[in-house]
Amino acid sequence: MTFSRSLTSALASLAPLLSIALFSMLPTAPAVAQDSFAGLASGLPALTSTEFGDGTTSYSLSLQVLALMTALTVLPSLVLGMTSFTRIIIVLSILRQAMGTQQTPPNQVLIAIALFLSFFIMSPTLTEVYEKSADPYLNGDVSAEIALGSASDTMKGFLVKNTRKDDLKMFADMANLGSFETPESVPLTVLLPAFITSELKTAFQIGFLLFLPFLVIDMVIASILMALGMMMLSPMLVSLPFKLLLFVLVDGWAMTVGSLVATYSA
Repeated sequence: MTFSRSLTSALASLAPLLSIALFSMLPTAPAVAQDSFAGLASGLPALTSTEFGDGTTSYSLSLQVLALMTALTVLPSLVLGMTSFTRIIIVLSILRQAMGTQQTPPNQVLIAIALFLSFFIMSPTLTEVYEKSADPYLNGDVSAEIALGSASDTMKGFLVKNTRKDDLKMFADMANLGSFETPESVPLTVLLPAFITSELKTAFQIGFLLFLPFLVIDMVIASILMALGMMMLSPMLVSLPFKLLLFVLVDGWAMTVGSLVATYSA
């Protein structure tokens, strides 16, 4: 209801401007046209920011909507770059390729699994962000700048714990920065690329370990078919049931998911 009333008031404030602009287009009102253009040149009232004596700044509804739409456009990048989503989706994709099941499970299922596993892994961090940053900001206890800084420090703690020191040092050296005393002192411009690079390296290491047993089965089946003279029969077609049987017998999905979750530090 508050947002609806604010939106109504903003539209009401824009109505006189629209009427003046339309009226200025009439050839019989040159003086009104000049006044309206002068008013537009001084700035739109709907796109304003007000500074108060205590140092805080209040933005108009249009600027808030603009900031919200901008944040929504970069939200997928934040999900990919600041959570465990990248490692999980790469490992699941390599696992599907190693099993040779083509498009089973489909991409939508893999993305859903990776997304919900990311929520599970990130739940302690996200809960801390909500309790220390989002909730006080929504209650009006802290400003947006303070809440954003607190949330950034919490996310930095998770990112630093799950980033390889070598990768972090490499990007710090490229940025001509020295060592960092606390996780909060690491800038996001250095931490985010280091975290993504570390995630890629770890994901491919896990994928290599998952690929080995399926590769052994393919080699054994290919050797047997070659010895029997069945060179026209595809080894992938014969080995697929054996790979599925092995994966089911060892409860492969539970082992893979459990191993992925265990690789992260809360």
